[in-house]
This record gives sequence, structure tokens and C-alpha cells, in this order.
Amino acid sequence: MGKLYETLMLDVRFQEGLNACINCGTCTAICAAAEFYNYEPRSIVDTVQTKDDEKIIALLKSETIWYCGECMSCKTRCPRGNAPGLIIMALRSLSQDMGYFVESEKGRQQLALKRTIGAWILSTGYCVYLEGVGTDLHPEQGPIWDWKQKNWSKVFERLGANYRGNGPGILRKIPEETLDELREIFRITGGSQRFQQIEDCSKKKAQEMNLNLDDGIANEYFQHIYKYNSQTHYRDED
Repeated sequence: MGKLYETLMLDVRFQEGLNACINCGTCTAICAAAEFYNYEPRSIVDTVQTKDDEKIIALLKSETIWYCGECMSCKTRCPRGNAPGLIIMALRSLSQDMGYFVESEKGRQQLALKRTIGAWILSTGYCVYLEGVGTDLHPEQGPIWDWKQKNWSKVFERLGANYRGNGPGILRKIPEETLDELREIFRITGGSQRFQQIEDCSKKKAQEMNLNLDDGIANEYFQHIYKYNSQTHYRDED
């Protein structure tokens, strides 16, 4: 048995996700991601079950493990009660821990998620921070969204929200003591360490790619991983 398989076995998601795969392909048949991407949950489980370190490393470095949308349709159909979606979660975590995520286009996008959603959670308490979702990152929102960005208070007052206000209400300001508790949860559970690992590995990869990477999103590496698409991810037409 390979050491990486033993490491995966320590992850509760892997323990719950892999019982006794019979390689029937039902998970791939129901998988929404498999309809669009070069992606087969069955093949991933098959690779993991080889317990071969070299094959698992190749998987950890690949685009494949980042295609899953975690809808868990696979769990609802598997005749043996497996959940490839949970196995994917364990593989993604291991890829981040070992720094392999930066070897794939989709994996490198973990930095974008960390510096947007991750940063917003810890600084505001919300995974989607409205001021952060501007047309610089989402040009498809158009000029109306630019107007809303400048007039959030008036817009949400009309909708009955307590936007960035004290006390109860939708989109209220999260008290600082609550944010401190949230940050402590991240620290104790290893979330903060995981975030730092993403940062450290991304900086090394940026140097390899000769791209600038400093704080925030206005730098070459962030803009590259956020916008670049090699167009090689989609399922070949039959």
C-alpha cells in the first residue's frame, strides 16, 4: 500500500466516501461535470484504489480533481453507497497540503478563491462580499452593477435590509467579537495554515512563471489564474 493512500485513509471524507467500488460507472453516468468536462468519477476512484503513489501523485497534479462541483449526485446513485464527491474533497486537500495544486490550471485558481471568498469570510463574515464583486472581476454584471456598487445603502434600504448596520437584519455588520471567534475556528482547525500553504506555493509558482504576485488581486499572477482558460478542459464531442 502506498503512503499517499494511507494518508488519504486518515481523512474522514475518504473513509465515508469509499466503501467497495465495483467500477460500474453509475457515478459517471449521473455526474453533471462529466457532461461538460474530461472527467469521470469512476476513473478517479479506480486510480485511487490502485494504491499506487505515482498514479495518485499524477492525479493530485492534474486538472481532473478540480472539475467536480460537489453536487453529490454520485452519492445518490451508487449501488454500494460510495461518494466520489467526498473522495474528491480528500484529494483536493491532499493536493493543497503537498503543494501539487499549483501544477494545474484549475488548481492554481485556489489562490483566487482564497483571496476573494476566503478573505471576505474572515474580514466580513460573509462568503460573498458585495463590494468585492465588482465589474473588474465580473464585467458581465454591466453598468447597472457599477451603479449599485456606488449606492448599496440606498438600494438595500429600499429592500428592507440592514446593510452594514448594527443589530439584526439581512446583510448586517458582523460584530468584531464574532469575527474573532471565526478566525479562531480557522486557526484551530487548520484553515489558516491551509490558507498560508496556498499563498506560499502560489508565490513559488508565480516565480516559476515569471509573473508578479503581491497582495490583493491587482497583480499579474492573480489576473492570469483568474482569466486564463486553455480551452482544454471540455469533453470531446462524439
